[in-house]
Amino acid sequence: MIRIGDVLVSEGEGNVYGERMLGGARVWDPFRSKLAALYYAGTGIELLPGMRVLYLGAANGTTVSHVADYTEVVYAVEFAPRPMQDLLEVARRRKNIVPLMADASRPELYAPLVEAVDLLYQDVAQPDQAAIAIRNCTFLRPGGQLILMLKTRSVDVRKPPAEVFRETVDALVAAGLAVQESVWLTPYHQDHAAIVCTKPDGGDS
Repeated sequence: MIRIGDVLVSEGEGNVYGERMLGGARVWDPFRSKLAALYYAGTGIELLPGMRVLYLGAANGTTVSHVADYTEVVYAVEFAPRPMQDLLEVARRRKNIVPLMADASRPELYAPLVEAVDLLYQDVAQPDQAAIAIRNCTFLRPGGQLILMLKTRSVDVRKPPAEVFRETVDALVAAGLAVQESVWLTPYHQDHAAIVCTKPDGGDS
C-alpha cells in the first residue's frame, strides 16, 4: 500500500468524490471508506497490480475507485439504481472497473460475467452478510482472500455488536475459511468490524 507520511493514498485520476490530493496522489479517507479504515485500525491486505477483485456493495464507487487504482480489474456489484448511476460515471473514467447491477445474494445471476478473483470484498448491509460472503466465495480462487465489512446493526439490532461479530466469525470458519484478522473499525465507523479471511488451497468454500 502507498503512504505519504502516515496518510494512505492511491495513485489515479482525482476528483472522483471531491477527495483531497497529496503529492499528486488521492488521499484515501478512512472516514469515507471502510477499507481505508481497516488499513488504519488493523493490517488489511496488500492490493497488488495483478489482482482481480469482486466487490459486493459497490455503492457510488468511492472505495471501488481506490481499489481500481491499485489492481488489475474490479467487478463492482451494486443493486440500487441511484448509486449505480454514480458508479457508471466512475467506471467511465477507470477502464478496469466492470459495473454489474445485480443482487449480491444471487451470485448465479452474474456468474457468467465474473472470472476467478484474488480478492472478494463485501460491504453489503444485509442481515445475512456472512451467508452472502460464503455464497460468493465460489468466485474466489484457492488461496484468495475475503474481506467482509460487517455492519453489526444490520444483522441484528437486538444483539450486542460483539455477539454478532463472534457469530459471523464462527460462520466463516464453519464454511472452511481461515480468519487471519478481525478488527473493529472504531473510531472511523461505529459498530462496524472488518474480518479478513483466506480460502485454503484446494478448498471448496
